[in-house]
Amino acid sequence: MTDYSLIIPEAVLSASAILVILLGLVLKNKRSLAVISAAALLVSIIAIFVSGKLTGGSEELFYRTMVVDPLSQVFKLVFAAVTLLTVIASIRYYRDHPNQDEYYALLLFATVGMMLAASANDITTLFVGFELASLSTYVLAGFDKKNAFSVEASLKYFLIGSFSSAILLFGLSLVYGTSGGLTNIPDIVKFYSENPAMLTGAIGVITILTLIAGFAFKMALVPFHMWAPDTYQAAPDVVAAMLAAGSKKMGFVAAFRVLLLALIVAKVDIRFTFAILAVLTMTFGNLVAISQRSIKRMLAYSSIAQAGYISMAFVVMSPLAVGGGILLAIGHAFMKGGAFLAVAVVTYMILSDKKDSQGADHLDNFAGLGKRAPVTAFALAVFAFALAGIPPTAGFVGKFVLFSATIETPGYIWLAVIAILNSALSLYYYARLVKYMYVLPPAGDRISEPIPYVAAITLALLVVLIIGLYPEPFIDWSVSAANAIGVR
Repeated sequence: MTDYSLIIPEAVLSASAILVILLGLVLKNKRSLAVISAAALLVSIIAIFVSGKLTGGSEELFYRTMVVDPLSQVFKLVFAAVTLLTVIASIRYYRDHPNQDEYYALLLFATVGMMLAASANDITTLFVGFELASLSTYVLAGFDKKNAFSVEASLKYFLIGSFSSAILLFGLSLVYGTSGGLTNIPDIVKFYSENPAMLTGAIGVITILTLIAGFAFKMALVPFHMWAPDTYQAAPDVVAAMLAAGSKKMGFVAAFRVLLLALIVAKVDIRFTFAILAVLTMTFGNLVAISQRSIKRMLAYSSIAQAGYISMAFVVMSPLAVGGGILLAIGHAFMKGGAFLAVAVVTYMILSDKKDSQGADHLDNFAGLGKRAPVTAFALAVFAFALAGIPPTAGFVGKFVLFSATIETPGYIWLAVIAILNSALSLYYYARLVKYMYVLPPAGDRISEPIPYVAAITLALLVVLIIGLYPEPFIDWSVSAANAIGVR
């Protein structure tokens, strides 16, 4: 008998999004909408834990169009938690905004779309989830309509995102055609395992390349990364946190479920292609991040580099490597989300002084932050070192597992060495940020750090440290997620 309690997270968030819209029509004071949204996300997180699917088991729903397994549950937990942090921070960021109902509804719908993509067991469900999340985030990126840079970033994001969706849809249509009209992902994988020649001919090569390109856009791998820096820099600070921490992970979970499994079963060896993509992505991201004076832009290029590390899982394709990639993706969501929320505090500080947000995230504005905003500065320093892979943090654990699995794979020690050197290179610009916060004199007086920001940043900080200090359950979840998609 089908257990429909497994879709409580999607059902609760969808119903709450509709409720938020309806209440927005009648409420004059809309600040309570944030509480409703946060409560819905908290219920979703609890339902994911209670489901019992984080460490094993799998169940298909709705005529096999959705599947609930460790992979979907781990990423749904990440999506809900990241959105919860965004909502908490938004209590202050958008406390007087007249369109709070639209904002929180879009956040919830975006999360539902990400969850659908994570649970997709059918290529139609996968594309619907992608588009629901994408359309919502296009609007969120330009939600500050009076900010011309935000609107410009939203337009760029929309145009490039639409282009990437078209490429992905073309690849999925080729899958549909070459598999004889199949849409169910396990059925497609079974067909290709019995007919591997379908992926080795000219049409097969085009199919694989378009799928890689489509997913690479979503994951921001070089050379498909061009949308990320402009979008992250100009989007509202709290929205940038969600985009970097949640939206990109949607691309990874879909790629793990569709692309990785198909390539393993069909025995199509394109590991060297992914190895080159990984090297280009991590190296380009780190090199360009060094020259950035905008912290949001630096974090954007750093996020591109992190995507390069995670994509190493597609090269090694072992349970430990894929588990390490998933673990690094989990940690990255909280490290990067927390870092963007910390930048939001600095932006708030600059707006309080100058009433002008242009250049608020410039590196010079972080000088002496350790004295002006000690909690924010400490958290940002931890996030920075975690992103560099310094123990005891989530970044260290994820990189250790992934890099170790790569070293143990014959013929790919060189890839692990390049990744380690890139991690060392990234330490330069992270340490530079910490130097500005703790060594240089402050540019102003101490400020009052808004409680919602501090609460969201503290929660992200706790997760980053807990994963670093007590990694066993998170490693178990990640390896179970890898096993759930048939990685052996």
